[in-house]
Amino acid sequence: MNETLKVLKERRSCRSYRPEQITDEELNAVLEAGTYAPTARGQQSPIIVAVQDPETIAYLSRMNAQIMGNPGSDPFYGAPTVVVVLADGGRPTWLQDGSLVMGNLMNAAASLGVGSCWINRAMELFDRPEGKELLKKWGLPETYRGVGNCILG
Repeated sequence: MNETLKVLKERRSCRSYRPEQITDEELNAVLEAGTYAPTARGQQSPIIVAVQDPETIAYLSRMNAQIMGNPGSDPFYGAPTVVVVLADGGRPTWLQDGSLVMGNLMNAAASLGVGSCWINRAMELFDRPEGKELLKKWGLPETYRGVGNCILG
């Protein structure tokens, strides 16, 4: 069977992670795959922010749990890496473009034997003042909106 089709058929969401960080080589390969996702009119508006800082991951997890209505839970399942996908909300296809990036990230992770899962509520978080502060901290315009969080481990 074609290796690409095999990965697409066998990829599953992972909801249990060890604390060990993925390698830089694995992370870079996954991120590179995300940058090759197709976008409408080739605009390439999505931005990928890789977060491996435990403090920032804990903050993102707390905010996500609050939005979900389940404070105290860990919607990121202890994953040591969170890749936040954002896209320019001023573009009519921002959500579709960012979703294609998310798919590439998860499929690339599967091809490398790295667990992944799409975690929702990025849109809600980055539409809040707390999310706008994160955008500012990361040097990104406020027009960017959250598409999803891809956890890796």
